[in-house]
Amino acid sequence: MTETSCPFRICNMNKESRDGSKKSSSTLERLVPVLLVLSIGLAFAVGMLWQKVSSIEKDEAQVAGVAQPQGDAGEPKGPTQGLLSEAQAVKIPEITDRDHVRGSDDAQVVIIEYSDYECPFCKKFHLTMQEVVDANAGKVAWVYRHYPLDALHPKARTESMAAECAYKQGGDDAFWAMSDLIYEVTPSNNKLDLEELPKLAEQIGLNGEELQACIDAEEFKDFIEEQFQGGVTAGITGTPGNFIVAKDGRAWLLPGAIPLESIQTVIDEALQG
Repeated sequence: MTETSCPFRICNMNKESRDGSKKSSSTLERLVPVLLVLSIGLAFAVGMLWQKVSSIEKDEAQVAGVAQPQGDAGEPKGPTQGLLSEAQAVKIPEITDRDHVRGSDDAQVVIIEYSDYECPFCKKFHLTMQEVVDANAGKVAWVYRHYPLDALHPKARTESMAAECAYKQGGDDAFWAMSDLIYEVTPSNNKLDLEELPKLAEQIGLNGEELQACIDAEEFKDFIEEQFQGGVTAGITGTPGNFIVAKDGRAWLLPGAIPLESIQTVIDEALQG
């Protein structure tokens, strides 16, 4: 047997091994493009799912009033909640005679609420704030300011206009009565029929036609936008957005529909100053 020869059985096994290796290599070559396409498709699907979840979370946070303001680079910017620094507190627009106030003028604590009539969390919190004022009679005043989220609730700005037009006819009492009634009847999430607004005005003893004419003329357009922008400057990013301000100037930001017990804890702290 020469160096280049081998027994038949061994040579045959080597041949089969080589043939098997060629077949495995050929099969792998055919599978590589398929696996590559599947990998790309899976990565794309995961990316789309992540983007969708992120979008949903962002929208929910915005409605609930807990979204964080973002700077140009996406870093947190401004207060999110809790006791504010003096520099943050001074950004809250001062209370004027034009604000709508429910409660004692001599209250030691003021709660400033930035709200949207079609926000479901605001609808819930409106009842909570009524309880807060009643439970702290003479100690707490409630200031309501407009913060319509146009992208989510395009009807809310018109409802803000209706409340201001009610104020035009009957002062603060009419404003609060109209606000209470809007929150009571709206299904929230942009589902209130705006044609009902004059009828609601009539239910509280106002002139419905006059209220509709006031809405159509957008008499309070600038005032509502001014309140909205004031909230933005102060750090409000969603509704309801609430500031609790003590008489000594301390201020807290409490975003969202806070339960009575939680808001009472901060009120008690504010009263102790």
